[in-house]
Amino acid sequence: MSPDEKAAAIAHHLRAKEGTGAAFDIDILEVRAGYAKIAMTARADMLNGHGICHGGLIFTLADTAFAYACNSHNRSSVAQHAAITFLAPVPEGARLVAEAKEDAVAGRTGAYSATVRIDDDAVVAVFNGVSRTIGGAVLDD
Repeated sequence: MSPDEKAAAIAHHLRAKEGTGAAFDIDILEVRAGYAKIAMTARADMLNGHGICHGGLIFTLADTAFAYACNSHNRSSVAQHAAITFLAPVPEGARLVAEAKEDAVAGRTGAYSATVRIDDDAVVAVFNGVSRTIGGAVLDD
């Protein structure tokens, strides 16, 4: 299995084990070593009191892409720090695409950035995350 095939298998394994992926209908579009691209549609039950997608759900999408990217090397990793900047409102029915990429890894710490767009077009949020490996593999070889 190539590193990119392994990364995709890890993402699908994590998606199957988590509650949020199923609850929010998160689709895995592409995963390879150090990279993940996923999507979800902003539903009526995801809107805040202003009638736009709740920021916590946009964060969840970006954080999930980050998780798939930072675990893609088959080293169990969790978020040590994450931050998001919201740039534009997301209306109901918008298809959100989060794309996370590895920027640097040093020892047990990784730096990742992600963008969240509507349909691979308008950027609605930017996310930065720091991962920490916690030992062990995600998938047994």
